Amino acid sequence: MASIPAPPPGARLSLRIDLPQGRIGPGKIALLEAIAREGSISAAGRALGMSYKRAWDLVDAMNRMTGAPVVATSPGGRHGGGAALTEAGQALVADYRAIEQTAAEAAADRLAALLSRSRG
Repeated sequence: MASIPAPPPGARLSLRIDLPQGRIGPGKIALLEAIAREGSISAAGRALGMSYKRAWDLVDAMNRMTGAPVVATSPGGRHGGGAALTEAGQALVADYRAIEQTAAEAAADRLAALLSRSRG
């Protein structure tokens, strides 16, 4: 996938999507990406500066929103547990990032114009 066009310096586009089942935005997507990278919910939470409970609550909200688990976990123990994105979690991230890419491309000229008319 192509990278998202860089917004003009001093401006950025933030995307939140409201679905009938709930809201998905950059924080939840960042959490899923951190889980994929770190291999655990607790490590992902730490990497993002949030508690395990907050991270788990967000994962649970996404599970309810999608109707399928977005993260698969394995129990802890002597060798520790772990977590990975399911197909549903991977699809959620891919869909969000594709929508974000399309929105950034569509908004780039208008965002630059808005920035050029703003103070500062």
